[in-house]
Amino acid sequence: MSKTLVAYFSASGTTKRVAAKLAAATDSDLYEIKPAVPYTSADLNWQDKHSRSSVEMSDPSSRPELADNDADVASCSRIFLGFPIWWYTAPAIIRSFLESYDFTGKTIILFATSGGSGLGRTAQDLASSCPGAKIAAGRLLNGNPSEAELRQWAENIPAAAKE
Repeated sequence: MSKTLVAYFSASGTTKRVAAKLAAATDSDLYEIKPAVPYTSADLNWQDKHSRSSVEMSDPSSRPELADNDADVASCSRIFLGFPIWWYTAPAIIRSFLESYDFTGKTIILFATSGGSGLGRTAQDLASSCPGAKIAAGRLLNGNPSEAELRQWAENIPAAAKE
């Protein structure tokens, strides 16, 4: 069990582009986390407190339904998990994903894209959704990192997060 998976949620395509490059750079499988009901631009309007994303993020128990549960998590020991930062943490759908699989004994390395905030306490926020997993905070991968930069980052993750 030494395969690596890059799983990601992308609302606008930014995280998707980075995830695809990271998967290529690390010779990993790629899996898109998709909501059962796709987000519209109105759903993503963070300035509207009644928009879908605002409502989900203000409710700690929110778990948007996933379109599928087809990620090959069982055969992977390391999972890069990517998402945009929403309200200073991971979108609610990331908890839906984590709670849909058994991550016991696996290492999850977070990466995110953000227009303004960092990862903050995201690793701690997500820990209860994947008991038995080791979560590494990872980093923001904004801009347009090259495959070489992503490969170097992945190779330099502390040994404890590579197991």
